[in-house]
Amino acid sequence: MNFFGFGQTADIDIVLNDAETRKKAEHNSEDGKKDKYFLFYDGETVSGKVNVTLKYPGKRLEHNGIKVEFVGQIELYYDRGNHHEFVSLVKDLARPGELTQSQTFDFEFAHVEKPYESYTGQNVKLRYFLKVTIGRRLSDITKELDIVVHTLSTYPDINSSIKMEVGIEDCLHIEFEYNKSKYHLKDVIVGKIYFLLVRIKIRHMEIDIIRRETTGTGPSVYNENDTIAKYEIMDGAPVRGESIPIRLFLAGYELTPTMKDVNKKFSVRYFLNLVLIDEEDRRYFKQQEIILWRKGDIVKKSMSHQAIMAAQRFEGSSNPERSHSQSAENDKS
Repeated sequence: MNFFGFGQTADIDIVLNDAETRKKAEHNSEDGKKDKYFLFYDGETVSGKVNVTLKYPGKRLEHNGIKVEFVGQIELYYDRGNHHEFVSLVKDLARPGELTQSQTFDFEFAHVEKPYESYTGQNVKLRYFLKVTIGRRLSDITKELDIVVHTLSTYPDINSSIKMEVGIEDCLHIEFEYNKSKYHLKDVIVGKIYFLLVRIKIRHMEIDIIRRETTGTGPSVYNENDTIAKYEIMDGAPVRGESIPIRLFLAGYELTPTMKDVNKKFSVRYFLNLVLIDEEDRRYFKQQEIILWRKGDIVKKSMSHQAIMAAQRFEGSSNPERSHSQSAENDKS
């Protein structure tokens, strides 16, 4: 931000210490575009350098102090004026004074707690960023650097199959079964559909993956449903006794882990929606919630020890149950 177009000003550049080796992850922006950001995990240290470059050599820059912040915040789009911060750390880089030449400052936020996954949705955004501020009497100079955080989980202790029946009395009776109720983001949904009674003419059947984003509390709760995927199971009329297999690969879709009551501001849940359409375009459907989680062992070889330990910790509000036996095996290896 310029000082009303006159006097000394400066450019700020934030450089992470491990920028050359740290993995990047794609993340959607509010306008739907995909960008790549440096990827971090809960418990990892965030460190680097702040380069302050004076625009006019030989002129001094008076300031009221220079600081760097690490911030985790939630922004509800219907309440854009209020940012709800759940992580806020500050490091002073320079006391009030003046800069007579360009300067570099080191910073470190050790073992930073990052309890939630980065998320950009229909009505809410959860982001983490570094912010450098050069305090000025009339107009501060600021620079932000966004990062992306992924939350990791271990294999759930209990992962029972889903078995349900859908029926219309004397017209339709089907059973469907999914092999699990909890899936990691690269998993495969395997199942079967059994037709026990068919007295209506079904012409089409599909499974939809629906993401339900819930924001607000109490009477002001708002649900936004977004169909992530449509998987055609059958095109044509089934007969009694027929069995149709299901095999749906999740890796090709933009999914996040299930997030429940994140900082008491929002939730993200996923549902499998079985849809049947008859020849008169009547729709019959049955929804079943599934839990999605991010598998941790894929990245463990390239993760630091602190990130591995963080991956084994569990945020019960946003992840499936922790597997103690799996964690013990990881600790041994």
